[in-house]
Amino acid sequence: MSRVGKSPIEIPKGVEFSISKGNFVTIKGPKGELSQQVDPAISVGIEEGVVTFARPTDSPRHRSMHGLYRALINNMVEGVSKGFVRELEVVGVGFRVNNTGQLLELTIGYSHPIYFYIPNEVKLETKTEKGQNPLIRLESIDKQLLGQIAAKIRAFRKPEPYKGKGIRYMGEAIRRKAGKSAGKGK
Repeated sequence: MSRVGKSPIEIPKGVEFSISKGNFVTIKGPKGELSQQVDPAISVGIEEGVVTFARPTDSPRHRSMHGLYRALINNMVEGVSKGFVRELEVVGVGFRVNNTGQLLELTIGYSHPIYFYIPNEVKLETKTEKGQNPLIRLESIDKQLLGQIAAKIRAFRKPEPYKGKGIRYMGEAIRRKAGKSAGKGK
């Protein structure tokens, strides 16, 4: 049985969980509201604040759906109760970030600044301190959307392996390579 799918989800205080027709799950919490359509083959049950998932057979499709929907619903519960935060660090001489509302402006070594509009579901904050790398802080209740936006921002200039310049996730380890002189041996 799926190790992810069989573990139950405890609903924290202040979070409302409802299942409507067609396995449509809606979760309301102090931070907001999220909803997700669950595959009809997967049965969702709720008893005394604990959500469980069951599958009809052990076919590969049902096994994968079992774990998938349990993980998605768990992320939704965590999102509406606590929320998710993703921080990106901009490393490079002369690299700058700035935001005007939901519009992110990146100056990252190209001949022109890059403007990127962040959806309203994601809260954007930029921080630039002297002597520190600029930071981009993204906050949202939707983990999937947050990860997608962070990945798009990172894709504008991925960290390169020689000097480590680029946009990286906070705490991300970059594998560094030695330059040309490392190959010459006497």
